[in-house]
Amino acid sequence: QLQLVESGGGLVQPGGSLRLSCAASGFPLAYYAIGWFRQAPGKEREGVSCISRRGGTNYADSVKGRFTISRDNAKNTVYLQMNSLKPENTAVFYCAARLAILQDVCPMTDDSYVYWGQGPQVTVSS
Repeated sequence: QLQLVESGGGLVQPGGSLRLSCAASGFPLAYYAIGWFRQAPGKEREGVSCISRRGGTNYADSVKGRFTISRDNAKNTVYLQMNSLKPENTAVFYCAARLAILQDVCPMTDDSYVYWGQGPQVTVSS
């Protein structure tokens, strides 16, 4: 069964960078679309970015030009590079996987995903 383990969260000053990792085990990640979602205090979970099985990507308008999603199928890992972080980016970040062997799609809605990581905290503060 597919399992997702996240790492890379922590505290960073405004303008700084973090890289989140989502490592999969139990099944080749190449068969899945992967999404990154975040949930800030008092707010609903929202999509940040996603990458399809063949590498197509989507980004929330608020992070375009600052965040980059990528996948390394040889390492069975997906990354989210976050640059120029802002205090409003403070949230718990989750990676999630959706089986994509029938269609090569990359939805940004969280109810489309089945497998979820454990969501490390990202705090942007001086």
